[in-house]
Amino acid sequence: MRATMQLKVGDPAPDFTLPATGDTAGKGQPQKSISLSDYKGKKNVVLAFVPAAFTPV
Repeated sequence: MRATMQLKVGDPAPDFTLPATGDTAGKGQPQKSISLSDYKGKKNVVLAFVPAAFTPV
């Protein structure tokens, strides 16, 4: 079983790393990763969670 985190509105997001998609994916090269910390202090980031996204309902 995986541990879960309880975040509240306004809490800072924990750092995480995911495989890149789109123009940043490393076309024809090893796939790149992007971390939330890559943007800290540089850009504004909006995180959205959409339960059941891309699944038939």
